[in-house]
Amino acid sequence: MSCFHKRPKRTKSEEQAFLEHLKKVAKENGKRLGLEGDSDLKFLLLGGKLVKVRSKSWKHGRYFKLEEDCHTFSHESKKAFKQNHTFSIDDIESVRKGRHSEGLKKYTDASVEDLCFSIIFKGRKKNLDLMAESPEDVNKWVSSLEKVISNMHNLSNQKKSEHWIFSCIRKADKNGDNMMTLKEVKHFLRQINVEVDDSYAADLFKKCDTSNSGTLEGEEIKQFYDMLTHREEIDVIYGKYAQTEGQMSDRDLLNFLLNEQREQATAEDAHRLIEKYEVDKTAKQNNRMTKDGFLMYLQQDDGCILNPAHRSVYQDMNQPLNHYYISSSHNTYLMADQLKGPSSTEAYIKALMKSCRCVELDCWDGADGEPVIYHGHTLTSKVLFKDVIKAINDYAFKTSQYPVILSLENHCTVEQQKLMARHLVFFLGDALVKKPLGDTMPTNFPSPEALKGKFLIKGKRLNKLDSIFTNNNVIEDGTVSEEDEAAECKENSQKEKPKKSNIKLDKELSDIVIYCKSVHFNSFEHAKENQAFYEMSSFKESKAFNLAETSATAFMHHNMDKLSRIYPAGSRTDSSNYNPVPMWNVGCQIVALNFQTNSKEMHLNQGRFLLNGFCGYILKPEFQRSLSSQFNPNTLTEGSWLKKKIFHVMVISAQQLPKINKEKQKSIVDPLVKVEIHGVRADNASKETHHIENNGFNPMWNKKFQFDISVPELALVRFLLEDHDTASQNDFIGQYCLPLTSVQNGYRHVPVLNKRGDNISSASLFVHLMLLDAP
Repeated sequence: MSCFHKRPKRTKSEEQAFLEHLKKVAKENGKRLGLEGDSDLKFLLLGGKLVKVRSKSWKHGRYFKLEEDCHTFSHESKKAFKQNHTFSIDDIESVRKGRHSEGLKKYTDASVEDLCFSIIFKGRKKNLDLMAESPEDVNKWVSSLEKVISNMHNLSNQKKSEHWIFSCIRKADKNGDNMMTLKEVKHFLRQINVEVDDSYAADLFKKCDTSNSGTLEGEEIKQFYDMLTHREEIDVIYGKYAQTEGQMSDRDLLNFLLNEQREQATAEDAHRLIEKYEVDKTAKQNNRMTKDGFLMYLQQDDGCILNPAHRSVYQDMNQPLNHYYISSSHNTYLMADQLKGPSSTEAYIKALMKSCRCVELDCWDGADGEPVIYHGHTLTSKVLFKDVIKAINDYAFKTSQYPVILSLENHCTVEQQKLMARHLVFFLGDALVKKPLGDTMPTNFPSPEALKGKFLIKGKRLNKLDSIFTNNNVIEDGTVSEEDEAAECKENSQKEKPKKSNIKLDKELSDIVIYCKSVHFNSFEHAKENQAFYEMSSFKESKAFNLAETSATAFMHHNMDKLSRIYPAGSRTDSSNYNPVPMWNVGCQIVALNFQTNSKEMHLNQGRFLLNGFCGYILKPEFQRSLSSQFNPNTLTEGSWLKKKIFHVMVISAQQLPKINKEKQKSIVDPLVKVEIHGVRADNASKETHHIENNGFNPMWNKKFQFDISVPELALVRFLLEDHDTASQNDFIGQYCLPLTSVQNGYRHVPVLNKRGDNISSASLFVHLMLLDAP
């Protein structure tokens, strides 16, 4: 291809020097990545030309390479006065080989399938669609990128922290001489989000400049790093328990685990932690843990706030489907708002990869005889129904093996409905549930375990399910009432309230609706007397919240043998979200949110589904599944749900919080921490620390809070970090949310997630927690 070029021309001696330099960089940074001397890392550092594809006519060669920090990827820009485009390895969600993105399908020919690959970014950033010169080159780029991403992801928090700090040092070293002047040290401190006065910076510099050369180099930079990352609070905790010649023996560590962490630990557990985290070989041989090993333990899974036992599937997955909260998306096809935002198969992939188990498909007649998906009566773009089904089939079970519900919003004519049914049967194959499990008419839902790897269709059905077993299933196309959500959509687009309309339903499409038949909701009494277990209703948020307020116990009982789906009001044109917690409090399973909108509500959703192997299904508490239960989240009475606790929280410190305004070099955050409880009305609470001036690197609060909890099984705890602002609303720095029942006691590090819910790799919050029975 003419647009592929090699690296910039250099003389033989310049080329040799360049390669030697890269070799050194690959060794230094590769060591921190666990890729010392790795050929794939060298390949990325060397870089090469790829064709960037943006349209049928815009395909240009660009030189791509991994920067020397081994964390930043760059490619040249041809625009005048423009710097190279860069993005962080942390921003990459996945690398896909072949023509799997919408752009490559649209703008390239099937004949170049094995020359294509895409870099998919987290959030709303557009994919980078690329073409290489040969299939071998594609394999090399993809495997090399995946290796670096994987190694970066698997680094310990301490290694991530080191890597981040050393990359900041490299950026601060403006002339690249591997020495740091006092001016460069000050620039570096601002880069890592800490503002210090000149005398402190000069004092720190002087202490480390043992050679009195006026610059820091080699071991002096290492000493500077050690002084900078020194944590007083760890010294205090370690000093209290290191009772064996200044180190922690296995007995000392066990003492710490029992008294501080409140774990049911044994001597074997202490040995395991020393073996796993101790970095000093001599200490390890003597069954001791140094301070470095202790910090490593605190920063990894064993020392994390989230109970490690809850990271994998640990709940009973053999209960009926309606006994679970199910991670659910609304308007899944949208990448942005629901008035003019783009519709995309990518939106489905992103939701499914986040373990969403119920996705929505708004289906309309397409111009070329093929049904399309988009937000009706709006300017949102359209995507082919069959392309969406293909994408769903490809990505549904990559993160979780548990069943996926396809919620059909059907506005199509019978002709295009027939195509919809055929596409579903053809592309989903045996994974599509086309008849009830077993040989007899079921009286209850199958379990998520029984439905592993299966797709369920939610939509209208022309007849009862038992007709399959009574040879009474011979029925032609018929008429059904329109979905509640579809009617509401019309209502919002017309001045006058329309009459409730009917649509003609195709028999083929009707026949593949098995366990999720959509019916109109009249009342809980009517549903109890007239609805079969598989007949489910969708509730607009206002209706659902009203029922949760006025008939909470009845709503919960309704959800004990039926499914309920809640969806945001059509008036939310910006695709904002409602609070899902009150809906979970009354046992609603399919609480559908706009996954494309980064919001507090989505943080709560992520927190709710964080555990149980991140599989998208969470078993509801027993009191929401037992028919004898009279639980009401609004007015608490005595019952099995009432397990009063006192939750003690001490917010100690934070590490390496990100800069909010990256454009302004001198912008430093003034962080504060809010601790929120979200659950039944009596438990909802929020408390906050004071703010720390000009320090996002190692702020320390040592602030204690106490929360009274009545129903711990429904409570979520959320840690919110904000940048204090006296003149306007505080800016968001990061957050983390998890169920209270998954919190580990003792000294714990809390991961910090960005607005999208992705981990900020170098940042953390350090807390002490104690969940105790109330007296």
